[in-house]
Amino acid sequence: MMWHADINGFKAYLQLEKSLSSHSVEAYIHDIEKFTQYLSLQNQALPPEKIELSHFQGFIKWIVELGLSSKTQARIISGIKSFYNYLLLENRIKINPTKLLESPKTGRHLPDTLSIEEIDQLITAIDLSKPEGHRNKAMLETLYSSGLRVTELIQLKITNLKLADGYIQIIGKGNKERIVPIGKIAIKQIMLYKDEFRRLIRVKKGFEDILFLNRRGTGISRNMIFMIIKELAKKSGITKKIGPHTFRHSFATHLIEGGADLRAVQEMLGHESITTTEIYLHLNREHLRDAIMRYHPRS
Repeated sequence: MMWHADINGFKAYLQLEKSLSSHSVEAYIHDIEKFTQYLSLQNQALPPEKIELSHFQGFIKWIVELGLSSKTQARIISGIKSFYNYLLLENRIKINPTKLLESPKTGRHLPDTLSIEEIDQLITAIDLSKPEGHRNKAMLETLYSSGLRVTELIQLKITNLKLADGYIQIIGKGNKERIVPIGKIAIKQIMLYKDEFRRLIRVKKGFEDILFLNRRGTGISRNMIFMIIKELAKKSGITKKIGPHTFRHSFATHLIEGGADLRAVQEMLGHESITTTEIYLHLNREHLRDAIMRYHPRS
């Protein structure tokens, strides 16, 4: 794509004319690159001057679907607007297509996103003196470290753990299999629970391969996960309305805010392309693993 020269020019403009810090400059550049990644996903090899408002609207819809917080959405929109103001200033474009671009007003309420500190608060609130404490800690670390859906968590099988390689195998929506990288802290907690605590449970027939069990030796229900999280939120003084999906949104938000590639996050979440379902990128495992290791706070 023919964005490289304009992005470099924008970078110089921010450094020299706007006197922004290197950190702020990098944040602006990351936001532009997120948009170019989106265009690449849609097979739209368009230069900056050919972009229209509808392209931006599709992009915003996409980042909403990824579960990014409204604060992150607003920052990305601001970055893109600044870039197009620069192009206008340089006479690269005659009309600014971002002029009417607004944050999306979605009909549905996206779950609140937890900060890294709030994730720590929740996990610290777990009572490890109780038999189920280490199980709960392993479950929450897994949710946050891998962005799993709650159903995927409760159906997670021991035979699908590839912890030595840093992955777990997931059978997601529509029976589609995906490989999800998982951070070191979650791996440590899973192994501790599995090797030290799970083996003390009398496992009922048919649940031998299910990782997370209740005290009766059967699988955990969705409701139980919601109740565990609700209780921990109350205990740690978090008033946001949260559930298992909040960890999934936080996983995506923290990775993307850290600079991870949108395609890698999309693949890890098990999303097919939001706007065109036929585009489904199979990235290699190393690329996904690299995204977790470089950009996830728990790695």
